[in-house]
Amino acid sequence: MTRVVTRFAPSPTGPLHLGHAYSALTAFERASPGHFLLRIEDIDRDRCRPVWETAIFDDLAWLGISWPQPVMRQSERAFAYAAALDRLATLGLTYACRCTRADIRAALSAPQEGVAGPDGPVYPGTCRGRNLAPEGAAIRLDMGRAMALTGPLAFTDSGPEHPGRHIRDTRHMVKTIGDVVLARRGWGTSYHLAVVVDDAAQGVTEVTRGADLFDATPIHVLLQRLLNLPTPAYHHHRLIRDDQGKRLAKRDDARALAKYRAEGATPQDIRRMVGL
Repeated sequence: MTRVVTRFAPSPTGPLHLGHAYSALTAFERASPGHFLLRIEDIDRDRCRPVWETAIFDDLAWLGISWPQPVMRQSERAFAYAAALDRLATLGLTYACRCTRADIRAALSAPQEGVAGPDGPVYPGTCRGRNLAPEGAAIRLDMGRAMALTGPLAFTDSGPEHPGRHIRDTRHMVKTIGDVVLARRGWGTSYHLAVVVDDAAQGVTEVTRGADLFDATPIHVLLQRLLNLPTPAYHHHRLIRDDQGKRLAKRDDARALAKYRAEGATPQDIRRMVGL
């Protein structure tokens, strides 16, 4: 029997809600015994708080979820992200970008521009080729050059919305994703880079997460190829939505697990609410 190593990787920026409970329980039940991992994604120093990290531990334990100690924290892994960035830079695949959000919106004002990708509007490449100093700048991936090195990308998904094998070619990656940010100003990394480096470091064999992250998966597979890291299987599960069909967010405190606990709900009640 194949061993499944998966993880739940929340950011301590607010209370866990029903959607988090569904994701954590789904990952826990898909993992082989003892191979469910908890990772704290705390690269956003401005928003992450110790109190929310403690609440994550409390909520998950209350749900009956256990995990090996110590947990991995992204705030302690700057060295690993820097090494990955250095490798990509050595390959000639990165460049510094000083564009603000307003600059990008202005550049995308032409009618033929403004295609939405996993990170919002596809970056038009304004700073590509400028050879700007990296200090105080964001670092972007030159998508065209990267795809020229790897060729088409493939990954498999066992989730209900995108089951099967998926192929992404150069045109798709350049036109619908573009030059993604690998390191944000003041962070030293980005979600895309950190999640790839950390999944490999933890030996994750299946990434279990919400269907809203499916479109980001080709970015992650590309980075895995460029960094000579293994590509895991993917399981993008359904999302838990409110009565209006909107995906739950941390600001929706009405569905916070702590609130349900305070009102006397049981873990089984939570399972029923999310359809497990």
